[in-house]
Amino acid sequence: MSSNYTDGSLKVLSLNSNPKLAQEIADHIGVSLGKCTVSKFSDGEVQINIEESVRGCDVYVIQSTCAPVNQHLMELLIMIDALKRASAKSINIVMPYYGYARQDRKARAREPIAAKLVANLIETAGADRVISLDLHAPQIQGFFDIPIDHLQGVPILSNYFESKGLEDVIVVSPDHGGVTRARRMADRLKAPIGIIDKRRPRPNVAEVMNIIGNIEGKTAILIDDIIDTAGTITLASNALIEHGAKEVYACCTHPVLSGPAIERIQNSQIKELVVTNSIPLPPEKEIENITKLSVAPLIGEAIIRVHELQSVSILFD
Repeated sequence: MSSNYTDGSLKVLSLNSNPKLAQEIADHIGVSLGKCTVSKFSDGEVQINIEESVRGCDVYVIQSTCAPVNQHLMELLIMIDALKRASAKSINIVMPYYGYARQDRKARAREPIAAKLVANLIETAGADRVISLDLHAPQIQGFFDIPIDHLQGVPILSNYFESKGLEDVIVVSPDHGGVTRARRMADRLKAPIGIIDKRRPRPNVAEVMNIIGNIEGKTAILIDDIIDTAGTITLASNALIEHGAKEVYACCTHPVLSGPAIERIQNSQIKELVVTNSIPLPPEKEIENITKLSVAPLIGEAIIRVHELQSVSILFD
């Protein structure tokens, strides 16, 4: 379903994190991207100019707070302030990827809860609503006192694997925290689930322990929300092959893919890694066995439904 808002009541603006996705979303809705420039002063301060009137408009700002995270977060906060001062009717933040989401609780003494701090900053700046995709921790929704629409990537990833016609599939969660996500995909693919019981001695260092579930001779699909350094997912794929899996696919919504991630994926047992474009992949990371799916239709549909005061939950089915 595409609409055409010729009255100009709905505006989509893009900041610097993911302009290609923003363009796809605007195309799906049937509007032109709003005119604005996001640049830097010589000392690195962010400068934003909105080059058309937004007075009385419902504005949707597309910005994933991916690397460089702090730069993209400041762009977003300054844009919210600019829109508020330009008399926008509503300021809706579309964050396909929510940076700092992994700092969602105090795991040790004297640790910050940065995910809550980011929510406070966005709200204090003047946002009216947030639309996000696969938050690392569902409780982040409760960090906001404004409406938040939490979209899910599982249907997009599941549809792709369904179209491949794989046989003897088992959906595997690389840790206990992702079991709900794995179960959602398994229900869609009518497949059993497996769990990898891993212990993590320190951040970004994963250690595989036991595999729960029968994976002998099966096609395993590992699913996670974020793949960062790819340590967890590659160790998991190697363990699955060692325990008798026929082949291993992997998928995630947010391909952070920092540090040694690409090299690890290339040297792993993963036959194909399926990701979404919630975070843009630079050309050097677009390797042969990575498949990219677009979240633009899902986000575009959510924006249309929010703008037309319709239910967004229907998109979760």
